[in-house]
Amino acid sequence: MGDLFANLALGFGIVFQFVPVDIPFIGSVPLPLNILLCFVGCLVGTLVGVLPGVGPVASIAMLLPITFKFDPVGALIMLAGIYYGAQYGGSTTAVLVNIPGEATSVVTTLDGHQMAKQGRAGIALGIAAIGSFFAGCVATVFIAAMGAPLTKLALIFGPAEYFSLMVMGLVFAVVLARGSVLKAIAMILVGILLSTVGTDLETGQERMTFGQQFLSDGIDFATLAMGLFGIAEILRNLENEETRDLVRSAIGRLLPSMQDMRESAMPIVRGTLVGGILGILPGNGAVLGPFASYTIEKKLAKDPSRFGKGAIEGVAGPESANNAGAQTSFIPLLTLGIPPNAVMALMVGAMTIHGIVPGPQVMTKNANLFWGMIASMWVGNLMLLVINMPLIGLWVKLLKVPYRLMFPAIMMFCCIGIYSINSLPTDVVFIAFFGVIGYLLIKVGFEPAPLLLGFVLGKLMEENLRRALIISRGDMYTFIDPVNRPVSLGLLLVAVVLLAVALLPSIRKSRDEVFVED
Repeated sequence: MGDLFANLALGFGIVFQFVPVDIPFIGSVPLPLNILLCFVGCLVGTLVGVLPGVGPVASIAMLLPITFKFDPVGALIMLAGIYYGAQYGGSTTAVLVNIPGEATSVVTTLDGHQMAKQGRAGIALGIAAIGSFFAGCVATVFIAAMGAPLTKLALIFGPAEYFSLMVMGLVFAVVLARGSVLKAIAMILVGILLSTVGTDLETGQERMTFGQQFLSDGIDFATLAMGLFGIAEILRNLENEETRDLVRSAIGRLLPSMQDMRESAMPIVRGTLVGGILGILPGNGAVLGPFASYTIEKKLAKDPSRFGKGAIEGVAGPESANNAGAQTSFIPLLTLGIPPNAVMALMVGAMTIHGIVPGPQVMTKNANLFWGMIASMWVGNLMLLVINMPLIGLWVKLLKVPYRLMFPAIMMFCCIGIYSINSLPTDVVFIAFFGVIGYLLIKVGFEPAPLLLGFVLGKLMEENLRRALIISRGDMYTFIDPVNRPVSLGLLLVAVVLLAVALLPSIRKSRDEVFVED
């Protein structure tokens, strides 16, 4: 317990640290830079969640170039703020417009929008903010408590264990991805293939560059991510006809009554537990949290017929699960180096860009980063509670802006951002190319997220595979040696079992039905 408080003290020290910043015409001024970046991340994340058609994946992909100018800790604090800030903002759109700003806000539309039509929009938004704040705080405590025990993993993980761990992570992504198993596997393999483009670090030979000099350093992660998610998302939204059922009546008071709080207290607690547990699952388990919470609340309710007609429990539980899952999804990222969803894959990319190798050793080699991010989540949750309440009027006005007026500015921002990294015109061409590819993949039923996971983990997998084989002098048995490598064997067995389960005909049929319904 003493170590936990000492580590948290270190984290808060990092968050509130004053850093000299050069300001034009003024000079060097000490500023709490990490706090400012946390605030910017939360504000941008809320805005991203509020505006339909602009998700956190696309936004983080677009903002990656900006983070190159910052310290790794500050950069990741800002990106994390965007992610869990988007969960808060998504509820605003779900309640007021009946459009989920985020995938995890789909369930909130069922009762939240009905409450808004009944003149209780303010109550719905207030209980969503309170539930999200509680869930975020509890999830942050859970992450902090898990940190110390999981640091011991760093001592038993060698190259073979890391390789097996990443294989298991990719299999989790296949199992929990929507739609066809074979399509998800194909996307992961394409991602791994793309990660091998460029110069081999060990032999110096160029691979799959086709004699093009600009490919000798490989495909840039920011270019791929911005194309597949940023540009592709713009193209996808442009073909959809906008229908916004914006509530015209007054929002009303934001603070729930004591009766509302009594009805919402246990759903918030249950939603926090369900969302927190499912958020740990690699493969976007956080998305399952709100759905599971809604189902539980409906089954436990004395009158289930109220659900879908403005039941406050149908907002409180899923919104708590939503935010808890968003924050506990950092556990596999920070402790094991496995990104559980596309947003976390972008975070892994940001870490590698800043020279940080994701995995158990982050806690030992980059303690400032690990505990600084955890402390920033507490601060960020408090900021979001303060930001959301008074700015709801502003968000309502923004919801009236048509998407056709927003997309040119988003497109321009993408092009300027990607060009600013390497000052290469080919990068701008590449984001357009990958944008078209991402759009076409979505149209034919392929998810781009597994491709990005494969790309991010591909380089790390190859590196650890080659290290393990060098140590074992080319003996593949090192990965399944039950005496010397029991952890590696166990991880691979889990991966095989999961893949076998996912390929069962009944499971495949249900996955395809869910994909068709979506």
